[in-house]
Amino acid sequence: MDQLIEFTTGHPLLVGGFVAVLALLIWTEVRRSLQGVQELSPAQAIPWINDENTVILDISPVADFNKGHIVNARNLQPSRLADADAEIQKLKDKKLLVVCRSGQTAVPAAANLRKIGATNVAILKGGMAAWISDQFPVTTKK
Repeated sequence: MDQLIEFTTGHPLLVGGFVAVLALLIWTEVRRSLQGVQELSPAQAIPWINDENTVILDISPVADFNKGHIVNARNLQPSRLADADAEIQKLKDKKLLVVCRSGQTAVPAAANLRKIGATNVAILKGGMAAWISDQFPVTTKK
């Protein structure tokens, strides 16, 4: 315990940086859980993908989407979800799986879908990077 106190007093910037990063991590996780969006690993997402009532919304940039995406995924820009048009409004009664490159931008996109009334929304945890890493199939658009 004495060593911890000595380290803390000897390295205030390092300890302050650690506390700031820890607080940011906790805040991010709390915010994510309060938004009511499920996070599915690639393996957990398979039953969703196989369900005919599921729509896969890939919000990756078009170039990334064309390089490789989940079969039957629809590429949408996140801005379309913020100002939901008639096509997006029609999707709110379906199961929606939101996919992005790394899983980070899917969270706010899923939150936007929840705001327009979608109740069954999930994100692919780790995004396409995790999907590809787990060696699940992708298709390309040429």
